[in-house]
Amino acid sequence: MPEQHAPVLWLGQAAVTTLPVEIDIANADQVREDLLTVLNRGPALLIVDMAGTTFCDSAGVNALVRAYKRAAACGARMRLVVTAPTVQRVLAITAVDRLIDTYPTVAAALTAAEQPAEVTPPYPGDQGTQTDPEGSAAPPG
Repeated sequence: MPEQHAPVLWLGQAAVTTLPVEIDIANADQVREDLLTVLNRGPALLIVDMAGTTFCDSAGVNALVRAYKRAAACGARMRLVVTAPTVQRVLAITAVDRLIDTYPTVAAALTAAEQPAEVTPPYPGDQGTQTDPEGSAAPPG
């Protein structure tokens, strides 16, 4: 059987690559290599389109995590597009959904990536520290 490589669509500095219906021990190495090959081309953002993926085992999860680590090392961002509940569950059980942001569509992943990072306000009641004119920290009050 000939090797099947994930197709890649370039949208400026964003690369969108579509993964197969099933990712398991039989093709996870190829999926990993495909993702690393795209990252080696220098995208600012890699969107991994798994909207058509209905099965992903631990080998597939490993491929995603290794690609994420490479992306981080290269200064690129990586997003996943996941729609199948079975794949969402695997990513949740392995906590990969907390490591790599997931979105319901490629458009949502692209839009979210274009937005500036959201600033988290301080916790209610947390007044932090204030600085007096000499620059030393003083308790709020």
